[in-house]
This record gives sequence, C-alpha cells and structure tokens, in this order.
Amino acid sequence: MEILHLRYFVAVAEELNFSAAARRLHMATSPLSQRIRDLERELDHRLFDRDTHHVTLTPAGEALLPIARDVLEQVNSIPWRLGEATAPGRSTVFVGIPTGVHPRPRELVITLAERVSDKCELLRWPGSSRALVTGVREGRLALALARTPIDDSALELLPVISERLGAVVPADQFAGRDSVALAELADLSFIVAPKDVRPAYFEQLDQEMAERGIRKRITLTDTGYGGIAELISNGMAFYFSMLDPESPLHGYAMENTKVLPFTDFEAQLDTVLIWRRDRASGGDLDELVEAAREVFAEPLHV
Repeated sequence: MEILHLRYFVAVAEELNFSAAARRLHMATSPLSQRIRDLERELDHRLFDRDTHHVTLTPAGEALLPIARDVLEQVNSIPWRLGEATAPGRSTVFVGIPTGVHPRPRELVITLAERVSDKCELLRWPGSSRALVTGVREGRLALALARTPIDDSALELLPVISERLGAVVPADQFAGRDSVALAELADLSFIVAPKDVRPAYFEQLDQEMAERGIRKRITLTDTGYGGIAELISNGMAFYFSMLDPESPLHGYAMENTKVLPFTDFEAQLDTVLIWRRDRASGGDLDELVEAAREVFAEPLHV
C-alpha cells in the first residue's frame, strides 16, 4: 500500500463522487477507480458501494476514513516538523486569504502580522476557500480565512465575520425597489458558479431555493464573478452577494445590477480562521495561534 492510495481513498470518501475526486486530484477517473479497486483488493474489504448515480462508504470504508486521515496528517506534517527542527531563526509562514474577503478581517490579518513580526514573517496567500482549507490541512499554510461549512476534525475554527447576503438582480426589473421576496425571483435563473469560486454554503442555498420553488439554473464552468455579473446585467439571472457596501464583491457590479435584501429569506456567509490542531497544541504554531486568538477575539457582524 502506498500513501497515494490513501490520498485517493480520502478524496473519494470526501467527495462521494469519482469524477469530482478525480478533478480534485488532477487525474482521470478511470485510473482513480483502478487505484481504489487495488486498495480494496489489498485490504480484502470493499470500501465503497457504487451504482450509476450514487457512491457511499461501506462500514469498512467508514472505519478506514479516520485512520487514513490520521496517517495523511502525519505525513503532511513532515515538512513543517522538519523545518521547525532545522530552522535557524525567524521563519516565513503564510495565511490564506479567500477571494472577496471583507476588508475588516484583512486589516486584522495585517495587525496579526505586525504582532508576530519579531517571531516570523506572516505573508498573505490568495485562493478559494476549498484550496486554502487543503493548504492548511497539508501544512503549506499556517492559517487561513475560509468560508464555512468546513468539515475536518483536524482543523480548529475561530469565528471571524458573519456577512448578510442579499439578491443581486437586474436593476431595471426591480427599479425603485429596496427589498425583494424570494418568490419574485422565480422567473430568473439562479447562477450556479464554478466550484473553484463558489463557497460551499452556496450549495446549501441552492438546495433551500429549490425547496422554495426557485427551479431555473444556469451552471457556469469557466468564469468568475465578472461573468456572473454579466448574466445578471443581461436580465437573465440572479445571484447572492454581501449586502455590506464595504464588501469587495461590490467591485464586480455592472450597469443594470443591484443588491437587494430579502423580505422573507435569511442568508449569511460566515468566515472563520482555521489552523491545524496538532500545530497549535505544542507545535510550531503555538505562539502564532495564541496571538491570532487575541487579534480575532471579537467576531464581526455586518
């Protein structure tokens, strides 16, 4: 058995979709399926139940998942443990910053960098929340701001900011309006953004809207927030965005778009600061995390 087999297994177990896991691993689906079959043969246990529509963990797969995660966490910790043992002095570490993060948490990151400047150089690293969570899990990032939900017992989460969401709609269709009801959006298509720019919370929103009668969808695969704004400006669709005018996402606004609060639907996007538990508890990030707890002690609400 090789470490790669465990990485493949964990990816499939977390995605419960071989195609999605293959994209995450930057490989084709067929060799991924073969590696999982090889692992099942070596362990003499079936790890997944598969049919044409669903993938689920078997009891053996459920039992293996925490074991595999623990092994991968130990392997992933080798670089920073080695660096800790051999570092001559002040080190450079990175904190992940997701796209469109509110300026107030960004200011707190700068404050944290100043607070710990005598111990380390804290630099910002951009990325999607999904990529930043992976970066922290694998030890490449010391900390990261990331959007919830995050389901990883190896990570500790500190609440940072909750941002109210409203509907980004075509302005001409809602002229003179200062709010909107969810049912009024039924004739527009909800935009399903590409996974690399879509917060995981928006998948929950998508499900909630479907349950409340919003059925139309436009699924995008190769564009960002600018492309989303184009579709809204055309009058075809709507999306969710932060209500607070300080949010950088308002910089993607175009002519014929506006953001309205809901009268009958509450949504908020939560951002947390994350780090690996084992690196904070007697590990190389102990002092950095202690300083972060002080700087980010009061959660923000906007």
